Amino acid sequence: MSMGSVGQDSATIISAGSALTAEKLLDSGVTAPERTAEYALRLGDDALILAQRLSWWISRAPEIEEDIALGNIALDTLGHARMLLTYAGTAWDRSEDDLAYFRTEEEFRCAQIVEVDNGDFGRTVAKNLIMSAYFYELYSRLVDSADETLAAIAAKAVKEVDYHLDHAVQWTLRLGIGTEESAGRMRAGLRDVWPYLDELFEDEPLHDDLEGIAVRPSTLRAPVMERLEVVLAEAELEVPEVKQARTGGRRGEHREALGFLLAEMQSLARQHPGATW
Repeated sequence: MSMGSVGQDSATIISAGSALTAEKLLDSGVTAPERTAEYALRLGDDALILAQRLSWWISRAPEIEEDIALGNIALDTLGHARMLLTYAGTAWDRSEDDLAYFRTEEEFRCAQIVEVDNGDFGRTVAKNLIMSAYFYELYSRLVDSADETLAAIAAKAVKEVDYHLDHAVQWTLRLGIGTEESAGRMRAGLRDVWPYLDELFEDEPLHDDLEGIAVRPSTLRAPVMERLEVVLAEAELEVPEVKQARTGGRRGEHREALGFLLAEMQSLARQHPGATW
């Protein structure tokens, strides 16, 4: 995200040719209908908070190559967040920065799973596996949205998420069938994040209002679970038998961890509002 007016040059513009970017989206003059904006906000918040979590691993990953890989995945995911938040903001005359840096914890609409602390590398791999499988199935269907802007965002995002999913699958296999220690850490990571899975598939009245525009979350459960179960079986890991956590992220009810994350992420923008470079 840039700390200035949307539309300025940004280090996160890495797409060539006619590929969609947040800047191009804003320059197009498109305005999201309010209910569509609420939907885009949910997807954008998921991507933004996940990207913030992943960026923590830069300089901390177990291998130098993973510093680069996780950094690139975080940048891709941030790019998805920028486009979605830019589109959402057109409904309320708010920039992507306004939505990222100047909302309170209760105003965020992300699912609680993306808020979960990174923990060790096994937990991060487990969360990335779930979220990349979810995003892949989501964007694969959103490309057919009647909303042309959402469809265009999804068309770009799904290509990048395909790599994210492959990366998560390969690490799940590597840890699951590696050593007793690595398998144990992967099992523990799955147990930590699995209780938050159900919220990803909860339908809301919003989806009833956006028939043909939004992807109904409940339709993603079967394909996402099928992907996860196949990968875990190949990695010689079991689906965790754990109770699902109380949900509420889509209503602004979050875990304690989100407050600490936002305090760090928003601090510079709040200390120097309107700053540019």
